Amino acid sequence: MSHLIDFILHIDTHLIQIVNNFGDWTYLILFSIIFIETGAVIMPFLPGDSLLFAASAMAANPKYSLDIWIFVVIFWLAAVLGDSLNFFIGHKLGKRLTHNSFFGRFIKESDLKRTEEFFTKHGGVAISLARFMPIIRTLSPFVYGSSGGNFKTFIRYCLIGATAWVALCCGAGYFFGNFPVVKEHFSLIIIGIIAVSLIPAIIGALKSKLSKK
Repeated sequence: MSHLIDFILHIDTHLIQIVNNFGDWTYLILFSIIFIETGAVIMPFLPGDSLLFAASAMAANPKYSLDIWIFVVIFWLAAVLGDSLNFFIGHKLGKRLTHNSFFGRFIKESDLKRTEEFFTKHGGVAISLARFMPIIRTLSPFVYGSSGGNFKTFIRYCLIGATAWVALCCGAGYFFGNFPVVKEHFSLIIIGIIAVSLIPAIIGALKSKLSKK
């Protein structure tokens, strides 16, 4: 876990190492990370927003020879395909995974309940909104699929969310990632991105606890 935290906090340094070691395979590696983050129900802790921001910032720097449009396409595909896989996992296996001795370690009942409350409050648009919220974005397709949700409705909101997410994160990274002040405090910026993306989930959890009281 310490290696994962280090990767997230110093993601720019690790991405440079990946580019230097793997060259054009970097695109496939980053596609896989985003796909697994959303598609594998047990991997909600992988970096999402920060990875898009850092990769796009590197694409803006000519010395790395990375194409921002390739990043936009692969991240969008990874988000849509990952969500779709997660939906079908939920649809076929449902919450049986949460009671499995192995998968239950990763899929927390508290996270599932918070995601269900999020759906109850926002309806179908929650699928789009969840794309901007770590953990919930991984669990929302699973929860929607396991509750018998319609795939056509799901994929419509999924496409909207994925498009907005990629446009915002990649756009911000490409246009602001190489500002001197951002480069000098990159780790703090990444922490800020993570903190801001977690705010809605934290507020939702607090409201839920207060309403119970």
